[in-house]
Amino acid sequence: MNDFSVPSPVPSPVSAARSRQRLNPTLGKARGLLRDALRDAGIQPGGDSPPVLLVACSGGPDSLALAETASFFNRRGDYRVGAAVVDHGLQPGSAAVAEAAAAKLRGMGLDPVTVHRVHVPETGMGPEAAARSVRYEALDEAAGTAGAAAVLLGHTLDDQAEQVLLGLARGSGTRSLAGMPERRGRYLRPFLGLRRAEVDEICAAQELDPWHDPTNADPAYARSRVRTTVLPFLERELGPGIAEALYRSSRILSQDADYLEHQAAETYTRLRQEHAGEGTPDEILLSEESLRELPPSLRQRVLALAAVELGGAQPSWERVRAVEALLRREGSAGPVQLVGKVSAYRQVRGKPVPQGAPSYGNLVFRKKSSA
Repeated sequence: MNDFSVPSPVPSPVSAARSRQRLNPTLGKARGLLRDALRDAGIQPGGDSPPVLLVACSGGPDSLALAETASFFNRRGDYRVGAAVVDHGLQPGSAAVAEAAAAKLRGMGLDPVTVHRVHVPETGMGPEAAARSVRYEALDEAAGTAGAAAVLLGHTLDDQAEQVLLGLARGSGTRSLAGMPERRGRYLRPFLGLRRAEVDEICAAQELDPWHDPTNADPAYARSRVRTTVLPFLERELGPGIAEALYRSSRILSQDADYLEHQAAETYTRLRQEHAGEGTPDEILLSEESLRELPPSLRQRVLALAAVELGGAQPSWERVRAVEALLRREGSAGPVQLVGKVSAYRQVRGKPVPQGAPSYGNLVFRKKSSA
């Protein structure tokens, strides 16, 4: 040993304990994702009255890991973090599962923690969509009562990949293939950059003991088949990284969809003319000539916006194409029937039109009277 050598210190029991308690790197990554999501949403920490965050929690691994991640910011006083547990009542023992989840959340220091029991109606939209609808109604109510600045959802990168695959299977458009948005109103999905295995790692490291929903492996549900069969098959046949590739595609398509929808909204505002009945439009006119000049991606969105404004449902691609065919002036001038009692037809010579509107050369969207 030379004169400048310093012997390594012997670790003290306290420093050894601190070393053992070193932050799990995946939990650190999760905290960073949540912090970034809140920053991007403009929800600033701290202050005399910290913003309220509400974790939507089922007691499963993803939402429980999200609650654990958010509890760190709650302890620091950056935010006041609560949680809402929704019991759909679709499985035996669901009430006990919901109460157990609420107890775990209170044990993390979250407040308020509320349990919402909902009834999932039998509708034509299917059980998953019906459950989603009443779940968001309950979360909206909980957020309003708590004065929450954000509701945090625990969807992961794997969930996003499954969503994109399901959209591909349905032959969906850009918006659907973009998957779940990172932000929609007060709803934030900070874990979309986190793999499901990483969520499981957080649960194991923090000894969270999550509940595992049996429907996630039930082949009766398309999403479950994608999760347990389709994605693993693609990974085996095409190599690893399929989920990450689908997630990247969703990010790119989300940006494209945002841009196209912005352009379509501006174009629609510029082109639309209306015939008002008692203060509300019952007919919307769009210039044929102007529509023909638009690229198809914008034209089809503009046509859909007219139908939606009159109270119709978002038309399918096939129905939009049928309306678009009226512009070719081949065959019938319509009407083309759209969901929601909305129809579209081509204006013909001699047909009365609203005052100030051109007498010829319009597509007309009309809402059928309920009288």
